Amino acid sequence: MVVTNRNPWPVIWFHLSLCPLTLSRCSLLLRIRPPTGPSRCCPAPSGPSRRRLTGLCAAVLVMAVLPGLLTPAPKAAADLVWTSGQDDAGGSYTIPAPQQEPAPAGEPGGGPQLLPLPSTQPRGPVILDVPYEEAPSAPDEYPLPGAGFPEGFDDLWAARPWSWQIMPNNLIYTSYLAGPKEPRIGTVVYNDTASDPLNPTISNGTMWDTTLGGRASILRFGSDPVLHPQGFEVQIEGAAFVRLDPQEDRDLRSADYRFGVPLVYGIGRWQTKLAYYHNSAHLGDEAMLKHPKYERLNYVRDCIVWGNSYYLFDWMRLYGEVGYAFFNAGGSQPWEFQYGTELIQARATGIHGAPFFAINGISRQELDWGGNVCVQTGWAWRGRRSEKLFRIGFEYLYGSDPQFQFAFANQNRYGAGMWYDF
Repeated sequence: MVVTNRNPWPVIWFHLSLCPLTLSRCSLLLRIRPPTGPSRCCPAPSGPSRRRLTGLCAAVLVMAVLPGLLTPAPKAAADLVWTSGQDDAGGSYTIPAPQQEPAPAGEPGGGPQLLPLPSTQPRGPVILDVPYEEAPSAPDEYPLPGAGFPEGFDDLWAARPWSWQIMPNNLIYTSYLAGPKEPRIGTVVYNDTASDPLNPTISNGTMWDTTLGGRASILRFGSDPVLHPQGFEVQIEGAAFVRLDPQEDRDLRSADYRFGVPLVYGIGRWQTKLAYYHNSAHLGDEAMLKHPKYERLNYVRDCIVWGNSYYLFDWMRLYGEVGYAFFNAGGSQPWEFQYGTELIQARATGIHGAPFFAINGISRQELDWGGNVCVQTGWAWRGRRSEKLFRIGFEYLYGSDPQFQFAFANQNRYGAGMWYDF
């Protein structure tokens, strides 16, 4: 690349101005004669010497003028032309030089104020005017979110690309909202009008049930949207179901422990699972010390469950499952059934939340196909980038006690609680 930016004419005129002096000196050398004949100090030049001296003067003149002729002429910065090589077609092309930026306001030759771009290096927290939304990934044929096309992001059940995923953020098959033995984090304080199994002469009164656990996806071959993924999935679940007695210094009355591994498949609005779970019941230490005559129930189940779930609408889910325990102890018998429905907003609720309603029923063989019914209603908040769900509300349960240590006792309870599914 060559840039021409110099004017040769000042140099040429400078060197030409020296030419008369050079020529006059040459003529003096050629014309000098001694006043009285030849002299040994300044001998007159002979013919050959004179010719050599003339050639030397001409060479000096050419060397004085030639550098100015070869010096390129300057151009203004705005008129510079950058000459590049040949293009692919064999021709040459030129690229105009960029225009100079105007000087900032207040500077000589001022113009509009120029603001520097922010640094690309991290310099601390960034405060945004609106929440940041990461652009979701999808093939090119899917429309952008909010574009008005139902077949892409606006449709919760649309087909999306499948891939292998390790520990994805959401679940294909979620826990039943009103299921009293579903793994999650939750707590309920309630009043029970049924008789106390440890002391049948009085009612249970105020009790405090807490669930500490959760359900997580370990491996999936399927889609990865924010809500309602589809595909094959391996989950794990586990929880401790603890009952405290606030009337007796918050003594630990009982605790059930559950662990399971569900294998899940979901396509469209339908999900199914084939799961194994182990459940064992334990009487609290304080309860055994205070009620030594109570016969502890060693209730144990190792069960295989087949469950199905279907979303009739985006906000309405129907489900049912059947379980068969291949190992039973403490009065447990093989068969059990669970069923119910949930009504809750499917998408993110924002800070204001949304109402929910859920009902769940359980029927077990050892209770002559009796069981319990649990109803929950209240207010829920769903996360923006996952199916994390937080709820507060009221609960009513009637029927067999969900604490399997008291599996053959009944409850009639109502209270308030909060639940968190993640």
